Amino acid sequence: MESSGHQAEAPGRGPRVLVVGGGIAGLGAAQRLCCCSALPSLRVLEATARAGGRIRSERSFGGVVEVGAHWIHGPSQSNPVFQLAASLIDQTREFLHSAEAPAPSVGEYLKKQIREHVASWAEGEGTKMLKLAILNNLFNVECCVSGTHSMDLVALAPFGEYTVLPGLDCTFPGGYQGLTDRMAASLPTDVMVFDKPVKTIRWNGSFQEASAPGEAFPVLVECEDGGCFPAHHVIVTVPLGFLKGHLDTFFEPPLPPEKVEAIRKIGFGTNNKIFLEFEEPFWEPGCERIQVVWEDLSPLEDVAPELQDAWFKKLIGFWVLPASGACHVLCGFIAGLESEFMETLSDEDVLLSLTQVLRRVTGNPRLPAPRSVLRSRWHSAPYTRGSYSYVAVGSSGDDLDLLAQPLPADGKGAQLQVLFAGEATHRTFYSTTHGALLSGWREADRLISLWDLQAQRPGPRL
Repeated sequence: MESSGHQAEAPGRGPRVLVVGGGIAGLGAAQRLCCCSALPSLRVLEATARAGGRIRSERSFGGVVEVGAHWIHGPSQSNPVFQLAASLIDQTREFLHSAEAPAPSVGEYLKKQIREHVASWAEGEGTKMLKLAILNNLFNVECCVSGTHSMDLVALAPFGEYTVLPGLDCTFPGGYQGLTDRMAASLPTDVMVFDKPVKTIRWNGSFQEASAPGEAFPVLVECEDGGCFPAHHVIVTVPLGFLKGHLDTFFEPPLPPEKVEAIRKIGFGTNNKIFLEFEEPFWEPGCERIQVVWEDLSPLEDVAPELQDAWFKKLIGFWVLPASGACHVLCGFIAGLESEFMETLSDEDVLLSLTQVLRRVTGNPRLPAPRSVLRSRWHSAPYTRGSYSYVAVGSSGDDLDLLAQPLPADGKGAQLQVLFAGEATHRTFYSTTHGALLSGWREADRLISLWDLQAQRPGPRL
């Protein structure tokens, strides 16, 4: 088959490599490949107009705000209810190597433990309800951290496999996206191709091109605009949410059934941020966060979400951002179905609802409304369809490893035609930017090892 509408490749005399997706996984792979001795001909195809993927910084409110990846910090550990929640979360990480977990999900296990603690509480009913309301808020915090609607969806047994790196959390003064922008700028000219969404990856084929007579390429990447790119290897770094929604059309031939099953089983949810800008701060100097606790909610009561009238009750609270000139900004976090519903509302509706929340929290019915709002909409983003992955009930770390395995898996045909990177392919650092970066390096190293091996023996390249 001869490709049509192809474009000239970026400089390089070696094997042709395409990277699909210009997030930190794709950029990391591209950087690594550009430094190798094989001198690959390299292209990074990014569906949108910018690099960075789910890392996105915007200049707003007189400074930079992180609409995408960004650290959030937990509540005060001095409160005994917070200490209880922290102890219980630590316990959920103890069942990784157990013969059998005491519950299918993190949520079910936590609720079982809380019920046992509640039985020993000696306070009055009002105090008990308040403590349960605080615990409900902390459940919602965990939903934001895990990127899930409910901790009942997160598998208990593999929960301890997620690894937290030691050291201090940090932010980037000029914006997290400055990191990925520098990575993209470090690549040779014309490697990055923007506004180039991929339609189909054809693999295990034999594709020809007029500019390379006599050479057959096992992979052909077709773009939405009709452009075609033949290659020896393609590294797929698109978000798991996008893969879930395009399994039927994105690969030809289709992915092996076991890889399809892994993609379907691994969880992928939504965590959004809502930034509110105020004329003047109503919070006390030195205040770092405003915790929002609804006294009528308990983690022990399974209530269907009331999206229309109570979506904001899933909001975990607001973090006070550093003041920038005359700008005073709060950043709220919200996960799950309520977060996805929030994306469908107008800015005016979001402002109205959150103004009412803050007036109720402060007890001030005349609290001035925020003067502007900025929010992420990761579920609505067509090339993302959510925020990040988690190990769902019914899945395990083995599914992440399976997703990371290159194709073809049977050893037939050219080696390493389709490789997979991204946070959802890292068994211990899933859902993180460092997991995504490491996965990009991993797949680049996999290709470099193949080329080194081929260079050591005579004969044509496989």
